[in-house]
Formats: sequence, structure tokens, C-alpha cells
Amino acid sequence: MGFPIPFYRWRPHPWHGLSAGDDAPVHVTAFIEITPYDVVKYEVDKATGYLKVDRPQTGSSSPPVLYGFIPRTYCDKRVAALVDGVDKADGDPLDICVVSERPIDRVEILMRTRVIGGFQMIDGGEADDKIVAVLAGDPVWAGVTDIADLPPALVTRMEHYFLSYKSIPGEPPTVSIPLIYGAEQAHAVVRAAMGDYEDTFGDG
Repeated sequence: MGFPIPFYRWRPHPWHGLSAGDDAPVHVTAFIEITPYDVVKYEVDKATGYLKVDRPQTGSSSPPVLYGFIPRTYCDKRVAALVDGVDKADGDPLDICVVSERPIDRVEILMRTRVIGGFQMIDGGEADDKIVAVLAGDPVWAGVTDIADLPPALVTRMEHYFLSYKSIPGEPPTVSIPLIYGAEQAHAVVRAAMGDYEDTFGDG
């Protein structure tokens, strides 16, 4: 009996060793780092691929949805070019928020998701977009094809979280969200991040 294809003798790096998705940017793979039940910010260590504690949250807010990144994406010049007044991106994989009807309380999981929009976020003068998606096949969110289809209260919660999750009491905010965009623009951001990845890490 042979090994299944693909077969990994060792665990692949979640950023570099996995696919963004066969039909990206419409459907993309999400690697989940944080759930709505987490009060500590976890992040993949870029060198090892293991999850690490990035920082304890200084505030009381928790992410209202699942949060992670899209493998084989990178935010650099192509992503920055989509944001007015910004010439640099944050140099990280492209972040993604995933809406699921059923509670999911585990991290380091892979999900097939459908991209529906995003937040154009600027953090310290750098582009730091947050893609919004729904869990593919979710029966409750099956009809959602654009962020405008989500309940406004949920979109507001996500926006508030990203505006406040890096806040330090007594210091001025460094984050702004000038635009909440729909599926078409989100697809363009995903394509740009995939292009930035190939420019930076590709074999060519």
C-alpha cells in the first residue's frame, strides 16, 4: 500500500508549505491562529511554523470570529499599491477572518473558505488588510457572497476589534480603517498578496 498523494513525511510549514487554494482568490485556505475564545494573541513563528504567544491582549476585547492567514501570500508592494497614500505593507502573510455558524474553538486548523470582502487597514502607515470570508459549505452562511450580506452588527464588531486590539492605554492609536470593501476588491487583494509572495519567495 502506497502513501496518499500528497504525503508529507514531516509537517509542512503552514505559511510556505501549504496552498492558498486551488481556486484562489474566490475560495482560499485559511490557517487559523486565534479563535473568539482566546484572550492572548497567538501567531505563527515565521522561522519554525509553530504557534507562539505574540502578546497578551492589553484590552478586554476578543476576536469576534476566527482569525488567521492565507498560506503562500505576502503583503508587500502589490498589496500596498491598492491603498491610497501608502507605499509599504506590513511584510506578513495576508490576514483572514472566517465566519462560521457553529462554534470552533481550536487553532492550527485548515479551513476552506469563500472570500466575501475585507477591511482596508493601515497600521503605523503600512497596509495591513484583513480579508473576510465564510466557511465554505456552512449551511447558515451559504447565501453570503459579499460582506454587505453579513449582519451589520457583525461587521461593526470586527471593525471595532481591529481598531482597538493593538491599543495601549494612554497612547494614541496607530490603526485606521479607511475602507470596508466587497468581494471584488478582496479578490484583487488576495491576488496581489499571492503575487507579492511569488516575487519574494518564488522559484523564478
